[in-house]
Amino acid sequence: MRILNVAQTYFPYLAEGGRPVKVRTLSRKLAQRGHSVTVLTADLGAAEWAPSGCPREKTSAGWRMVEDGVEAFYLPSWLRYRALTVNPGVVGFCRTSLKAFDLVHFYGLYDLLGPAVSYFCRRQGIPYVIEPMGMYRPIDRSFRLKLLWHRSMGGGFWRNAARVIATSEMEYQELLDDGVPREKLVIRYNGVDPESFTNLPPRGSFRAKWGVPVEEPLILLLSRLIPRKGADILIEAFAKACPRSGRLVISGPEGEAGYVAYLAKRAMECGVEGRVLFTGPLYDEDKKAVLADADVFVLPSRYENFANAVAEAVACGIPVIISKFCGISSLVDGQAGLVVSPEKEPLAEALRQLVYDKALYLRLKEGCQRVAGQLTWDLLAAQMEGYYAQVLAGSHGFH
Repeated sequence: MRILNVAQTYFPYLAEGGRPVKVRTLSRKLAQRGHSVTVLTADLGAAEWAPSGCPREKTSAGWRMVEDGVEAFYLPSWLRYRALTVNPGVVGFCRTSLKAFDLVHFYGLYDLLGPAVSYFCRRQGIPYVIEPMGMYRPIDRSFRLKLLWHRSMGGGFWRNAARVIATSEMEYQELLDDGVPREKLVIRYNGVDPESFTNLPPRGSFRAKWGVPVEEPLILLLSRLIPRKGADILIEAFAKACPRSGRLVISGPEGEAGYVAYLAKRAMECGVEGRVLFTGPLYDEDKKAVLADADVFVLPSRYENFANAVAEAVACGIPVIISKFCGISSLVDGQAGLVVSPEKEPLAEALRQLVYDKALYLRLKEGCQRVAGQLTWDLLAAQMEGYYAQVLAGSHGFH
């Protein structure tokens, strides 16, 4: 198959969540299975980035790179608001290159690339699938603009998809409730690459760097820092569950200006400012180091269509505490962690259990491997391949 993946953000741009990691990894796995895979994205920094052994060249469509068998085109961005861009080059790309693909996969909503490419897909009879990635129901910001997007350019884009990919049972039900036809809906979880976490740094390097005593439990939240993720509730619960010992590490890029300062104020008000560490975003070896040292991973998010960071923690053998509003909860609950309401009292009780109940902790730690085995990208790429084959077999694609 000749597959085009369209994503507003792609490597090396990591500031807006997990989409670049997902698209990059799934593209590699499909390429390894013998498919021709191309990624079309906006240029948000490609000119300054080229991994070792990956030549970069300037083309009429923008920067072109090939990495591990995956071709990526970075369209020049004329205007930009956060991650949203205007990319006039998409028209030329679609007119000259789109017909070379059998199928197009769109990742995410609320951009201009998706509707533009889907318009040419409909004109040229190329079927496409949409993976909304939990974005269908506006939940964070710009509610009016997102509603306008749905009522204008998003209408035809959404209505004519051959398949809609939900990443959890929770998101599947939400999309069904919102009117997406059942026959279009399928589920494919987000995955983890076990090889990325088989060679973690020796335990202790992160603790040594940040002054965390070896004997103290290290509780980790690793996420983009926005109110929805529940870091404020976690600080309150940590203060109650671990009043004298333990460190809470809050890592990730600040998603809203001033939010980290607000969290620091909450820590001070709860009397734990000396035991809450704000590290900023951690990538590559720094991220592996904190995962190697963490004892418990917590994400009390008020909504998460899947929760990629939780899957990574489980792959590292770290028992987790997550809210019932995380899509991955159906896999985790009682197997690799505890699922609770995103409120102070139940969260504090779950922390106490995992910090002080060693038998429970060891049982959940042992279960991490079983859960991670269901989330390998090799398995999920094969599943995605099957969905693509179904779409191409139906060929009509549009309704």
